[in-house]
This record gives sequence, structure tokens and C-alpha cells, in this order.
Amino acid sequence: SDKKAFELLAKGETMGIFQLEGSGMPRYLVELKPTNIIDIQAMVALYRPGPMSEIPEYILRKHNPKKIQYFDPRMKDFTEQSLGLLVYQDDVLLTVINLAGYSWEEADKFRKAMGKKIPSEMAKQKGRFVEGCVQNGIRRDKAEKLFSLIAPFAAYGFNKAHAASYAMVAYQTAYMKANFPVEFMAAVMTAESDNTDKIAAAIEECKRLGIVV
Repeated sequence: SDKKAFELLAKGETMGIFQLEGSGMPRYLVELKPTNIIDIQAMVALYRPGPMSEIPEYILRKHNPKKIQYFDPRMKDFTEQSLGLLVYQDDVLLTVINLAGYSWEEADKFRKAMGKKIPSEMAKQKGRFVEGCVQNGIRRDKAEKLFSLIAPFAAYGFNKAHAASYAMVAYQTAYMKANFPVEFMAAVMTAESDNTDKIAAAIEECKRLGIVV
């Protein structure tokens, strides 16, 4: 709950911060202005090839809770923390279990099929998913739309525990940088001492922070 750590992230000053460096991520953090560990966790999970297109919508819903809506009322139970979006692999598994009537074992097979992207297996899963949803009271066209939301995501989705672990380390590094910048930058440069590019970037960051190297 350290205010300075979240302010640092909201300014996009993420050089040396675990999982939150790079070119695109700082821009999204500036737009999101994270205020809690769940926001960091969501960004870690969303900044992947599958769910990346959902980032603007997550940011919109974070700042305007009235925009939060659920594809089906039953999804509120397990996507409330994700602001109604499919953010984690868990969200996908719970969707196929609760809406399409899969067992846990079938849900795991669904996840593996998505990951391997075998067209014949995907077609089989789509049929099973849509029929299951229809039997559970969802219109066929709506069930097909839900499958199309899941399909590009499932192969790259982070599970929630993985994202939470990463978010904790990201927060801890942000806390150190915000509160102990000299020691933090010294540690970054020690850790990256064999990487010329990283050292150059760290020296630039030290200049920006007014730290003499």
C-alpha cells in the first residue's frame, strides 16, 4: 500500500522494475494509474499476445466502474476482480465449466487444445462448447461470440497465481526504487553488470534521477 511506489508506476518510471519495463507497458501504466496490487497483477497478465487487446477496455473500466458489464450474469462470480473481462486462464476455465458444463478434466483438455492450436481439435472443442452453452440457456449466436472471445486468449493466458507472484515482485521492486533509489539502482547495475545495454540504460536512469554514478 506504499503511495510512492504506486505514484512511480503511474508516472511510468519503470526502468529496472520487474515485468513492467519495455516500451508499451509504461504507457499503459500511465493511462491506468494503478492503485493496488490487483491492477499490477492484471497488467502483468494482459500484456501478452492473446489478451493485449483488452488493455484499453480494462483501463476504461478501472476509471469508470459504470462501464463494467458481464457477458453473462453467471460470470460475475469469477470475473468481478477482472472487471468483467477474461484476464486470466482461470477466467477461461471457469467460463467453460460454469457456462458450457465442462468437468474440470474436460476444461483442462480444452486449455491444452487451445494451446496447441490444432484446427481439428479446435473445431471439436467449439462444437462441444457451443452445445454446452445452448443447453445451459445461452443463445447459439451468443455462445459462438463467447467462444470467439476465448479462442485468441486461451493459448497465452496467464493463470492467476502466476500473475499474482509476478505482481508481488513487480510491486517490491517498485517499492525499493521509490523509497531507496540509490541502493536500488546500485543493485540493478550489479545484477546487470555483464549486459552493456542494460548498464547504459541504468546510467541514463541515474542521470534522470540525479544520482551520481
